[in-house]
Amino acid sequence: MNIGFVGLGAMGALIVPRLMAAGHSVTGWNRSRDKAEPLIAAGMRFAESPRAVAAQSEMAFSIVTDAAAVNAVALGPDGIVAGLRKGGIYVDMSTIDPDSSRAVAAVFAKAGSFMLDGPISGSPVTVKSGQASVMVGGDEAAFERAKPVLLAIGPKVTRIGGNGLACQMKIAVNLLLMVEVICFGEAVALAEKGGVGRGVAVDAILKSVAASPVLGYRGPFILEGRMPAVPLADVTLQQKDMLLALDLGRKLGSPVPLAATANEIMNACRGLGIDHNDFVTAHAVYRRLGGQSR
Repeated sequence: MNIGFVGLGAMGALIVPRLMAAGHSVTGWNRSRDKAEPLIAAGMRFAESPRAVAAQSEMAFSIVTDAAAVNAVALGPDGIVAGLRKGGIYVDMSTIDPDSSRAVAAVFAKAGSFMLDGPISGSPVTVKSGQASVMVGGDEAAFERAKPVLLAIGPKVTRIGGNGLACQMKIAVNLLLMVEVICFGEAVALAEKGGVGRGVAVDAILKSVAASPVLGYRGPFILEGRMPAVPLADVTLQQKDMLLALDLGRKLGSPVPLAATANEIMNACRGLGIDHNDFVTAHAVYRRLGGQSR
């Protein structure tokens, strides 16, 4: 199938090779072409605009930072909607608020095409290993058409419901993930303050009933010299998702007190100037609060 892909950052750059490996022909676009060069060398075609990407595609994808970026690449005369054929499918894999996603879907529906919200749950680690999951919201028939392509990205593809509901579910999942990772840092700092070595504490947690996939690959980052220079998700990026959770809780009248606490710990990371790190760096906040050295 001819596939279009808009947004070739950390995640897009890993998803496109999976699509090509599955036999699909991919045309891509990114705001800065230099990020696309390795993919072009691997066989991806490059187009000059999101509209041009969609015009060459039966199905178009995007994965960008936020709702404003989705609107920029999806809508308008140079957007995906202007190039996608009638009956075509657009899948946005970004993590944005449900109402913004539904608004974009309405524009595509008016143009005679389909928009699915299909946020990906995972990190570069899980995408590379073929373990990422995709949650999908939107028309059921369009989902069934898109599903074989989505399975090339990850083995776990689930339709959540109508437009916007996959975005809502992704925000809920990220709330859980973030609270879990931050609580991990709290637990390790507590063990350390009582005299347990950090490496011993991390190893014990990863062997306990509290272990999880995300802690398995992210937890060791807090060991000396193990924090990656390029974070899987830095504090700013992850805090964006917590703000989405807080806003969704406000709109729905659903309490999210742990999300609020997690957000405050991210604020503390920013205050300490460690927000350029992967957000598991929250462990350092607890050490500081407990009177331990960095």
